[in-house]
Parts: sequence; C-alpha cells; structure tokens
Amino acid sequence: MVRLPLSPTEVERGERLGALLRQARADRSMVEVALTAGISPETLRKIETGRVPTPSFSTIAAITTALGISLDDVWAAIREDAGASRLVAS
Repeated sequence: MVRLPLSPTEVERGERLGALLRQARADRSMVEVALTAGISPETLRKIETGRVPTPSFSTIAAITTALGISLDDVWAAIREDAGASRLVAS
C-alpha cells in the first residue's frame, strides 16, 4: 500500500495535536499516560513530536481519555483556524 504524502495543513495539524497533548499531559510522565491509554510510550512520543501527524481515531480517543480531556476540545484546538492554546480541560 502506497501512502500519499501529507499536505502541509495535515502536517501542521499534527504538530498542533502534539503540542496540545504535551500541554494536557503537563507533568505526568509519558510512560504513565501511554500505559493508561494502552499504547506504547514510543507511539505517544511520535504523536507528541509530530512524527505521526495522523494517528488513528481510536489512539487519540484512548489518549484523551487517559488525559481527561474531551475529543471535542481536542478537535476545536487543532482545527485549521484554531491554536493549541484553546484547549479547555474537562
């Protein structure tokens, strides 16, 4: 399967997602959040650094559940016309 290159918008949205997740994780360890979400710490690290700019919905749902934030808040913060600073903790 050949994967098409990501658009600059998709890459930027992935970077906003990573920044938002790092901000929401605050001083919790990456390992703690990853294990709570049921993913590897390496996967979380790649998402937070933007190396995986388009993670699966189920992965993001698991991470947001582990962090105690809503998917609606995440989407509002990473939309093209929004910034990561708009995250509102639930």
